[in-house]
Formats: sequence, C-alpha cells, structure tokens
Amino acid sequence: MAPMLRLYNTLTREKAPFAPIDPTNVRVYACGPTVYDAAHIGNARPIIVFDLLFRLLRHLYGPAHVTYARNVTDVDDKINARAALRGITIRELTDETLKAFHADVRDLGVLMPDDVNVPGARARFIEPRATDHIVEMVTLIEGLVAAGHAYVAQDHVLFDVPSMPDYGGLSRRPLDEMEAGARVEVAPYKRSPLDFVLWKPSKPGEPSWPSPADIAAPGRPGWHIECSAMSWKHLGQTFDIHAGGIDLIFPHHENEVAQSRCCFGTAVMANVWLHNGFLQVEGEKMSKSLGNFITIREVLADWPGEVVRLAMLKTHYRQPIDWTLRGLEEASRTLDRWYGAVGDASPAQHMPPAVLEPLLDDLNTAAALAELHRLDDPATLKAGASLLGLLGQTQSGRAQASVQAAGIDVGKVEALIEERRAARAAKDWAASDRVRDALLAMGVAVKDNKDGTTTWSVVT
Repeated sequence: MAPMLRLYNTLTREKAPFAPIDPTNVRVYACGPTVYDAAHIGNARPIIVFDLLFRLLRHLYGPAHVTYARNVTDVDDKINARAALRGITIRELTDETLKAFHADVRDLGVLMPDDVNVPGARARFIEPRATDHIVEMVTLIEGLVAAGHAYVAQDHVLFDVPSMPDYGGLSRRPLDEMEAGARVEVAPYKRSPLDFVLWKPSKPGEPSWPSPADIAAPGRPGWHIECSAMSWKHLGQTFDIHAGGIDLIFPHHENEVAQSRCCFGTAVMANVWLHNGFLQVEGEKMSKSLGNFITIREVLADWPGEVVRLAMLKTHYRQPIDWTLRGLEEASRTLDRWYGAVGDASPAQHMPPAVLEPLLDDLNTAAALAELHRLDDPATLKAGASLLGLLGQTQSGRAQASVQAAGIDVGKVEALIEERRAARAAKDWAASDRVRDALLAMGVAVKDNKDGTTTWSVVT
C-alpha cells in the first residue's frame, strides 16, 4: 500500500489525502509550452515542479502505473504571427522551437518520454500536440452544440457560459470580476461577455481545418478546447490531477472545466487541481520592458541545469519565488558540498523516510531539502536527492558539467589536471602550485581527495 500523499486542491481550497481513481493507472495532465519562442525561466518552474510530482507518483505507485500528459500548444495567434514574420510554416516554427525546449528541460533534469516509456506499457509519458488532435476538438465542439452549451455566430462557435449554472467553481471569482478579466476580444455577436471561442475562422494564410459539422467557416480551434480534447484523448473524461501555473486558473482552466463537464455530463473534469506560484526576478515581475526577461537557455549558459533545478525547488511550489543570483550561488555551493560528500557512491535501495515524508505533504521541497542537509551517509543522501532529480551525476561528471556551463575548455582543464598530477607524483610542488594557480585563473578550483583522486569545480 502506497504511503499517504496529501495535496492542496485548488478546486476545494484545502489539503486532503490523494486517492487515485485507479491506483494501477494514476493519470496526470499538465499544461505545457506554447512553442513560438524560447521558453523563459518562469516557464521552467511548472515543468520542474510537476516533473517532481511525476517522479513522486512513480515512486509511490510504481513506474508502470502513472500516466503523465504534458501538452504542447502548437497553433495560436502568436505562433501564426511569428511563422508569418519568418516566412515559414507553423509546423516548421513549432518543430524548431519544441526541439530547443526539449534541450532546455533535459538540461534541467526533467524526465522525458524516451527516459521512462516502455513498449506496450499501459501507463506512459505523453507529449500531445494540439494540431494532432483536431478531430477530438471537433468532436467536443459538436457535442457542446448538440447539448445546447454552444452556439454559432458569424462563423464562430462560442461556449454559452450562462448555460452552465455553476460556471466559475474553480476560480471562485465574482461574476463582474470574471467579466472584466476575461481575456477574449470584445465581439458584438457574443450573447454574454463571458462566452468564449471554441472555433474561429482563419485569416488568409493562417492554418485552417473544416469546421465542426460544417456549421461555421473553416478555421481553427480556440485555445481552451485544445486541452480539453488532449486530456480526454489520453486520460479520459475524468482523471486524477490537472496541473499548471496559477495564472492559468482563469480563464483557461475554468473554461476547460466548463467544456469538458458540459460535453460529458461529469461532476468534475479532474479530481485535484494543482497550481504553482508566480516567479519574480530580483524582486520584480519579469518583463521585457524591465530588461529582466530571462530565457532558460540564457540561464543555462552560466549555470548547470542541476543548479537551476535546485534553486527552483528551494521554494514551496505554491509560494511565489524570487529568482536571484544569490539563490543560484547558494544552490551551486550546496551541490558542490553534496557531490563532495557522496563521491561516486551508489544510491541506497530504500528512500530515506525523513526526505520522503515532507514530499508527501503537498510536495514540501523546502523541508525535504533541509532533511537532505542532515544526512551523513553518502548512499542515503544520494537516494534522497534522486527523488528530487538531484545528484544524478558522478562527482567528476558534475564538475565537468559546471565547467562546460561556464564556457571553459574542458579538454584544457583535463590536460592541466593531468600535468598537475604528474608534478605531484614527481614531488615538484612548485610546478603543481603553478598549475593550480593557472586553473584558478580559468575559474576552476581543484580538490585533492583522500583516495588519491583529484576533482574540480567552477569557482562561484
């Protein structure tokens, strides 16, 4: 029997024991990237947080019993505009951007489908793309029209919000606030200000598909229907956990709930809703106008991905996080200490309870990391860290990753290390010191270990 996991549910506004619909196939959906430009550091937070959730569920229920879908939005206004600007198709743009995104998140220690999927297994990691699910979107829209929850107006299909009496149950916003905050274009053909687009006609040159039941102009789906369709296709009408950033609660997640529930006649879309908090940079909201807009790739040019991951996990996922240089420096020093402590030890077979228990309490990573600091057995430390996606390299591999991230010539470092080793073997201490100083000038610190080996790290 799996240990009891407790999660804070945005839907109920309380923390409660997690009880999967089917323990042999725990199903999770997370809103992933819109692939039109390089992902920024704020995008990295939900990817890392819900990667941790995926790892924890696999630990609790078994790798063969967790299905995780993290979608890719590959058609929307920004994508269309960027592709047109560059003179390429949206598929060319989104393939290119998605490839870069995959490289970024891999460097952050995020599990990918190729890492975990086993041929023929029921549970798996899926990365569905919106444009591969147009048929499902059309089916949902036709169902909503037939049920009286959607209508056609000026070649659009819109969801009729007043047709759902308990609309707003997820965000719990007052009606006037929802009307003011609904990020949809004002249109005279809408019956209610809150009604939102399920299908819209395409402009000349934009991607286009036949409309649902030919009741509107050829066009493309609205944003919200995409996630309803992809989650239904891969997880079913009702599933266990839906996750995403706090900024998606309204209107995106609220509208997903409305579409799915009204189409299928279900009481809920997902039993548990998880939302991570906002990210600021050095105490300010990240924005291009402030000059503090940072992509994941820009951060990875200066810091190893593992440092970035640890810096993210130091703050509880529901709390706002302040992204600072100091936080990265502290994370780097912590990893250096831990790698020095574990050496090349293999992880213990059993997860340390002191680390697992805080994670079972709504993914309390701050408390779990505090417990890691208290562990003195190398194998136990490595086992506990592995659950958080940390200490996955050898000690020397960690050092090399740090050197590469700092733009240092690894081959030259290796050659100097060997030169210093030869000097020490010959007891030429002056030559050994000269090489040490040369390495330090490059930004590399060396450490001579008791077992006769030498390891190195980037000076921070």
